[in-house]
Amino acid sequence: MANELEELLDFLSSPLPPVKKAAVDIVRDLTGAEDGLQSLAKYSDVALPSLGHLLAEKKEVSEPAAEALINLSQNSELATKLVSMGMIKATMDILYKQEAGITRLLVMFLINLTQLDAGIDSLLQIGDEKMHGLYVMRLVRSFCTSSNEKDGDPFEHVGSVLVNISKRGAGRKLLLDPKRGLLKQVIRQFDSTSSLRKKGVSGTIRNCCFEAENQIQNLLLISEFLWPVLLLPVAGNKIYSEQDTSKNAT
Repeated sequence: MANELEELLDFLSSPLPPVKKAAVDIVRDLTGAEDGLQSLAKYSDVALPSLGHLLAEKKEVSEPAAEALINLSQNSELATKLVSMGMIKATMDILYKQEAGITRLLVMFLINLTQLDAGIDSLLQIGDEKMHGLYVMRLVRSFCTSSNEKDGDPFEHVGSVLVNISKRGAGRKLLLDPKRGLLKQVIRQFDSTSSLRKKGVSGTIRNCCFEAENQIQNLLLISEFLWPVLLLPVAGNKIYSEQDTSKNAT
């Protein structure tokens, strides 16, 4: 006989929208506490796929499902399962194939999944020569064009995803590829007023500089954009008077 939690998870697949909505709200609330997370982890083979399918539903259902997955994916074992289920691809498909209304949450979900090497490989599309790097190119393009949107800044957390993938050599190689010009695009976001964007950009640059020995030529190609970002924090925020600058010049 199924217990209460098993019955609750079954309701996530209910054909009745009100029942499905009520069930996913309860599951989301359970993931907000350690006891709830541990209980759901025992039924992850049912909970994770069910919640994953709900990401493609209307916002009233997909939003709590995404919030639940974000909480669950903070557990590395559950995140590993989600990656192996193909949730990177599923998330990217939802992000760009329909108006999900949960863009910010989906990007935050990607941050958790790319904490894992397997998640990074999946986002980089390692092993698929034709598609390699397409997901990252899309995310970078969105990151660089969404900051002026009236509905907030749904892609500002992409900077954290880029920090994660740039921790791996394959990620740094992709970002530093001069033909793609991805890092050059990302660097320009350092001028953003968003602290999240600045943090993401600076972290990505820092990680990419670990490739200086092997990628010095590619780094030099973007030096006119790179140096200001590296030197401005050192210069500080002090405003010099005209007299000060004339003294410095002499």
